[in-house]
Amino acid sequence: MRIVIHDADAQAYQRLLQAAFPDAEVLTYESAGAAPADYLAVFRPPEALLAAQGPSLKAILNLGAGVDALLDSPALPKAVPVVKLRDAGMAPLMLDYVLYALLHFSRDFDRYARQSREARWQLHLPQSRAAWPVGVLGLGAIGAQVAQGLARHGFPVRAHSRSPKRLEGVECLHGDEGFDQLLARSRVLVNILPSTPATRGLLNRDTLSRLPQGAVLINPGRGTAVVLDELVELLDAGHLRGAALDVFPAEPLPPESPLWRHPKLLITPHAAAPTPVEEAARQLIDTIHAFERGEAPPSVDANAGY
Repeated sequence: MRIVIHDADAQAYQRLLQAAFPDAEVLTYESAGAAPADYLAVFRPPEALLAAQGPSLKAILNLGAGVDALLDSPALPKAVPVVKLRDAGMAPLMLDYVLYALLHFSRDFDRYARQSREARWQLHLPQSRAAWPVGVLGLGAIGAQVAQGLARHGFPVRAHSRSPKRLEGVECLHGDEGFDQLLARSRVLVNILPSTPATRGLLNRDTLSRLPQGAVLINPGRGTAVVLDELVELLDAGHLRGAALDVFPAEPLPPESPLWRHPKLLITPHAAAPTPVEEAARQLIDTIHAFERGEAPPSVDANAGY
């Protein structure tokens, strides 16, 4: 069995997979190059690696929750199943990020930061968490845990998904009517949707203007969901109070981008939920064992995009 790994943490994955499969040939892309494999464990792989695959390839294991870059590659072997990580320890990190960004605005730390630069001493009395209803877009493995985690912290939480779902402590909405309700009733909107044809550009002037006056956007999901120019227009017009952006349509965000210097933006470098290697490797090992037993683990629906 031959496993080829392409990832920033490829050597760490190599050690863990080699220990789990001592008789296998486990190689990094740096050492193997564009060579055929039985399994690819990859994140944003080069087209040359995908194009080099032949009939021996049993599965592509995506080292992340987002599969848009992989599905968009013209070299992707269409008949080969793609299996993505399901949480793998990312959900608690994502919850940390969302909670931090939520407190940044709900406890007026954005205002205190501006006051500090102006040497201005002014107290803002905290509002109750009930005054900060949160809307979560996306109820996959990570989104569901984020929604319930925020609810446990005392925030009123509504969440939207394509199909009906039930989560304890969370008001679940679905469909177009549910989406409209979520926007109208969310002082904070959190995007954890995957990047698909249906979600790209979803958060634009029209949809974001349906949020209440003074609302906040938190986007640790996918950068393609937000039309950045239109978000900035709503920030400048005062309709939105601020936004925390962790992901962007093109990364890294160029140093010359005016977004870095916008006073109402909190920008982080795709840092919300880095993949924990050991937990991800355990999923990879279980998945490969399943394929070797002749089973078919749940794979990505290329048409849906996740």
